[in-house]
Amino acid sequence: MIDCSLLSCLYFLMEQVHLDYLEAGADIISSASYQATIQGFEAKGFSREESESLLKKSVEIATEARNSYYDKCGTSSSMDDKILKKRPILVAASVGSYGAYLADGSEYSGIYGDSITLEKLKDFHRRRLQVLAESGADLIAFETIPNKIEAQAFADLLEEGDVKIPGWFSFNSKDGVNVVSGDSIKECISIAENCEKVVAVGINCTPPRFIEGLVLEIEKVTSKPILVYPNSGESYDADRKEWVENTGVGDEDFVSYVEKWMDAGVSLLGGCCRTTPTTIRAIHKRLVNRRSL
Repeated sequence: MIDCSLLSCLYFLMEQVHLDYLEAGADIISSASYQATIQGFEAKGFSREESESLLKKSVEIATEARNSYYDKCGTSSSMDDKILKKRPILVAASVGSYGAYLADGSEYSGIYGDSITLEKLKDFHRRRLQVLAESGADLIAFETIPNKIEAQAFADLLEEGDVKIPGWFSFNSKDGVNVVSGDSIKECISIAENCEKVVAVGINCTPPRFIEGLVLEIEKVTSKPILVYPNSGESYDADRKEWVENTGVGDEDFVSYVEKWMDAGVSLLGGCCRTTPTTIRAIHKRLVNRRSL
């Protein structure tokens, strides 16, 4: 059974978080479905119908936040440091890796074991992708992809399934050279490049210091727009399931990279784990200044 009162409270809080990012200047918000899977919900006692409903609700909440933001937009472009400007805003349905479902830190290693095959990964992701693709989102965000085999699984599902909205592929790296599994970033990007339904490629949940070098490698093998949304640079402790504080960079240092990333060829940028609306507001301000120059 679902506790409706508790869920209503959570839904309200989630919508407020989306609103915080929109008021900070975000043009794309992602649904809170990165780690949400049908298999994970069922393991907690939810039915298949309830599990699919929760996936759809994650997109509905983001969409409702967008509508609420539009309602708040008036003639003024800002108020109390809030950016209230009506503009195109996209809702991306977030799809995390198999490792995110395992919750053992393997999305930061890409090591799933020999028993995990391409077909098993496709079977794992297939229904979730179908549900999210039909939920009202504008696109699918395949995020923190840790290895080449999972990228191929996502590409195959996009091509094989009746998915009517596009997607982006973003990988993660811990050395600034390869994706976290050790697979070549160029080979991973090439998989996305060859999939017509992928409209952008890039890097997320990776320390800021690695981004520029990775982008320079990515643009050698893609004609698609490049996106980056790094984390704060902090380390993740998979055993304790928490981020190690004070191991990353602050907002000022994070935003200092923006010009380098744009000059390297980035078209879309934002923030991932341990970044906040304050980070997005600072990025927005930097981009506005860059455009005025």
